Amino acid sequence: MACDICGCGGSNIYMGLLPNFKNKFIGVRYRYSEFHTTLAGDPTQFSHNYYNTFELWSGWNIGKRWQVLAFVPYYSNRQMDDDGSSSKNGLGDITLLVNYQLLHSRKSTASANTIEQILWIGGGIKLPTGSFKLDLRDSNTTVADINAQIGTGSTDFLVNLMHDLRINMFGINTSVTYKINTANSSGYRYGNKLMANVIGYYRLRFAGIAVSPNAGVIFENTEANHYADAKVQYTGGHVLSAVAGVEVSYDRIAIGFNVQHALAQDYAGGQTKMQFRGMAHISFAF
Repeated sequence: MACDICGCGGSNIYMGLLPNFKNKFIGVRYRYSEFHTTLAGDPTQFSHNYYNTFELWSGWNIGKRWQVLAFVPYYSNRQMDDDGSSSKNGLGDITLLVNYQLLHSRKSTASANTIEQILWIGGGIKLPTGSFKLDLRDSNTTVADINAQIGTGSTDFLVNLMHDLRINMFGINTSVTYKINTANSSGYRYGNKLMANVIGYYRLRFAGIAVSPNAGVIFENTEANHYADAKVQYTGGHVLSAVAGVEVSYDRIAIGFNVQHALAQDYAGGQTKMQFRGMAHISFAF
C-alpha cells in the first residue's frame, strides 16, 4: 500500500531577488525541492518526492513606473515510495505579473551615506497551462496523486509587493506574494498560498564584476485544499526557512544561486518534511 499523503503540490511560487535591468531581461532558473513523508501510524509507508523546475523568466520595464514579469515553468517530478517509483514531466502553469513603481527615492545624508529605496506593488494571473488529469470520483485517488500533478487545472490570481532599501553597498530586499486559487473543472481547489522573504545583501565590486552575497529568511504558508467545498485532510501547512546565496553580474550577464534550510515546519501533521530547497539562475539584460 503506497503512502497516501506524500509530497507538497500546488504550483509553488517564488520571486526571490530580481536581476538588475534597465529595460528588459530574459533568463533561466532551476529550482529543486525535496520532501520526505513517513506515516505516523505505519512507518513502513513512506515517500520521497523530488521536484525539479526549469523556468524561463523574463521582465520588461515599460516607461519609468511599469514592469511586466513572465514565468514559464517546466516540471520534472519524481516520487519514490514503498510501492515503487513514478515520475511526471511537462509544461507547468504560466504566470504573468504587472507591477507599478509606487516609490523611488534617493538621498545623501550628512554622514555621506546614500540611501535609496524602491517600492513595487502589483498583481497577476496564473494560467492553467499545466496538466491536471485525475478522476477525483475514484475512491483510490489520494492526496499523493493530486500533489503529483504538473498543473492545478485552475486560473489563479496573485498580488505582490517588493521593497528594496539600500544604504551605500548594503541592502535589504523584502517581497510578499499571495496567490488566490480558484476551483478547477473537477471541483478541486488548492489552498491559497502566502510567501514572504526578507533578504539582506552586500554589494562588492571587483574589476567591473558585482558580487552580492546574501542571506535571510523565507516564510511560506499554504491553506488547506478543498474538494466539493469540503476541506481535504492532510493538506496545507507552513515552513520557515533560512536562505543564503550569492549573485554575480558582469556587464549584461547575471548568475546566482541560493540554498534553503527549514528552521520550522508543519505539513500533514508533521508527517511530511521539507528536506532541502535550492535555486540557480542565469539571465541576460538587453
